[in-house]
Amino acid sequence: VQLQASGGGLVQAGGSLRLSCAASTHKFNLYSIGWFRQAPGKEREFVATISWRGGYTNYADSVKGRFTISRDNAQNTVYLQMNGLKSDDSAVYYCAARQGLSMRSTNDYDYWGQGTQVTVSS
Repeated sequence: VQLQASGGGLVQAGGSLRLSCAASTHKFNLYSIGWFRQAPGKEREFVATISWRGGYTNYADSVKGRFTISRDNAQNTVYLQMNGLKSDDSAVYYCAARQGLSMRSTNDYDYWGQGTQVTVSS
């Protein structure tokens, strides 16, 4: 499975961005997808995850109520809508895939995209 994350950029605090994660597999609906982020000097951290059919989602406390994860299995794409962005949200954002249940740990994911940079200016 190959994943391509896109949609990052520079935005002012309080603004919005929508990230996309496109997958190159015809079995996309078998994979749970997670979004993670990594800021300079920090470990990669969980942001959000969505189950294979989209019926289950889970968020880090730091983004709950501001970010929304969704998926379109017909388009092999998962989205991360980010609203109310803060400077602390600045990081490289990665999407990852695993077969089975949605998980919050980086160790549970088998496939990773290349990352997309999000920079929030205050």
